[in-house]
Amino acid sequence: MERPVEEIADQLRDHGLRATTTRVAVLRAVGELSGHPDTDTIATRVRESLGTISTQAVYDGLHAMTRVGLLRRIEPAGSPARYETRVGDNHHHLVCRVCGATHDVDCVVGAAPCLTPSETADFLVDEAEVTFWGVCPDCQAAAAAGAGRDARSSVPAA
Repeated sequence: MERPVEEIADQLRDHGLRATTTRVAVLRAVGELSGHPDTDTIATRVRESLGTISTQAVYDGLHAMTRVGLLRRIEPAGSPARYETRVGDNHHHLVCRVCGATHDVDCVVGAAPCLTPSETADFLVDEAEVTFWGVCPDCQAAAAAGAGRDARSSVPAA
């Protein structure tokens, strides 16, 4: 279900941001797109609703909303930055090594930071960012079916 524009605008204003047409469209796009969309995917969705918009305007909106805590930016190694609306709960992510699919995983052991480093160097630790890597069910099935290569070549060695 599509969120009303005024509800999204109020959410932006509640976080101290102006509710511009671009920001409303960007926040709506991130919320509507499945998974953890990258900037190009978000920009494509925004252009579908607004028409012409610069990629820089999308980046600016994403940056502003990430800065105030409306969005969370994750950067799995070897992937472009991805965004999500699930914020504030210190959850973690599963990332497929083959296709890059990204899924949320609840905190491993309780509340934030949920993991404690063996040494803090006197830092006050308030968050743990964990990325679990593996191969998603779709890529496992494709490998098992021999989709262009031997199943063992798609599943990285441990």
